[in-house]
Amino acid sequence: MREIPRVEYRNGYKTLLVDGEPFVLLSGELHNSSSSTTAYMEPIWGRMKALHLNSLLFPVTWQQLEPVEGEFHFELVDGLIAQAREHGMRIGILWFGTWKNANCSYAPDWVKTDLERFPRAELEKGRRFQEIPLFDFHLSYTTLSAFAEETTRADARAFAALCAHLRDTDTQRTVVLIQVENETGLLGASRDHSDLADAAFSQKVPSELIDGLLARGEGLVEDIRAALEKRREGTWQEVFGEAADEVFMAWYTALHIESVAKAGKAEYPIPMYANCWLVQGTKPGQYPSGGPVYRVMEVYQTAAPSLDWLAPDIYIPQFCETCERYTKQGNPLFIPETALHPGATARLIWAIGRYHALCFAPFGIDDIGDLMDTSLGAAVGMDASDAMLRQRLDPRVYARANELLQGLMPVLTAHYGTDDLQAVIREDPERDSMAFGSLRLAVRFGARGAEDAPGACLAVRTGENEFYLLGCNCMPRFYSLDPEKPYVEYLTIEEGEFREGRWALRRVLNGDEEILRLGEPTLIKVRVHPFA
Repeated sequence: MREIPRVEYRNGYKTLLVDGEPFVLLSGELHNSSSSTTAYMEPIWGRMKALHLNSLLFPVTWQQLEPVEGEFHFELVDGLIAQAREHGMRIGILWFGTWKNANCSYAPDWVKTDLERFPRAELEKGRRFQEIPLFDFHLSYTTLSAFAEETTRADARAFAALCAHLRDTDTQRTVVLIQVENETGLLGASRDHSDLADAAFSQKVPSELIDGLLARGEGLVEDIRAALEKRREGTWQEVFGEAADEVFMAWYTALHIESVAKAGKAEYPIPMYANCWLVQGTKPGQYPSGGPVYRVMEVYQTAAPSLDWLAPDIYIPQFCETCERYTKQGNPLFIPETALHPGATARLIWAIGRYHALCFAPFGIDDIGDLMDTSLGAAVGMDASDAMLRQRLDPRVYARANELLQGLMPVLTAHYGTDDLQAVIREDPERDSMAFGSLRLAVRFGARGAEDAPGACLAVRTGENEFYLLGCNCMPRFYSLDPEKPYVEYLTIEEGEFREGRWALRRVLNGDEEILRLGEPTLIKVRVHPFA
């Protein structure tokens, strides 16, 4: 029986281990309904394998798992796992339980129809729904209340049953991790105003939350830190002021997720995480209030220790800033959803090189080559104003980047958590070079007629003055930082790739090609010589 996937610190950095070795998910998230039958999935696996992905993320839903209370159906889960094994791919399960996009659409009928036992959150007293105008119809949002103990117990029981089944049947460890819920929180109001929520809001802030936030004080956002400097005891409103509603919702939402994750890990201690709909607009409720957005990451880390990390779903142009925000407090970068557009190739390379990401997964990967559907826009957290959304991601280009990364991955993961692995991206113009001791690698963007195209360059140092460079639409060049050896020349430049763990030379570059111009994703191996 193979080892259970686990998280381990290496070089001071959280690393996902699969079969005892570091594993980075070169992945994609499927559309929500694609995995609802094995028949629909059958032709998708081959297309995903052709992209050189090593994994897929897709939902397993409470609605399909437990259609009748206490009756669990695992045939679909087993069928999907069997298909993944047939194609040599791993799975990240997304548990759509109490929440999916701040809604409860994937809860079973017996939960949805019993509003007494499983009450809904209330945007204001008595109002359980909001309708968002969308073209010539309305999109209804409603969600189960995070304050209902029966909901938490039922969700946790179903999730534990799933985990127990995986423990007993997935002996090849095809499933490597699980996302607990999906984009949790409340849309339309900054907090739940149900009787249960109001009663909790009038109570004192739990001391364990105060202590947990103070222990993580350096990374707290300014308004929460300032509130704690003024007062550390009292009701939610007294302690947190204007931030009270969001901190309150985050605490109780995270407690629900912790109950679910803890129940699952008691059966099968596989890595687990929670994702979030990013902060958009100016106040909670315009984005799901209570989700693990960067503002309240420390709340989640205190309330939900069973989660191994928190993950952003990135559909906004501020990609680099978002990645930076989600790598505080020791949180590794894990991107389970992001926009499927031409910027994805450069972002994939950069996320792995710059932040040593554990996962990069464009959403709707089964539609690669088509334009992203932006019709839902802000209703699902997408910034539809992003010009790149109106362009197609070339499957061939994206596949090549994954192919090169997959071959290079043992080299990369050996340097995760160290300064020997770095990257730059065109989207971050303030950082256009990398420093490796006495060498500087400067990067210009735009190459081979792609002056305006997204670009990135990753560099990993494998020895003194020896590097692998993986780039697209970029022109890298080495400079010396040593005044006693101010010049740098190439000794060798090899273009190639790794095949079955061995370096496969495609060509030796010299002469005109010594001026490196990397258009489509290209991997090169270089040795340089500083001299006077």
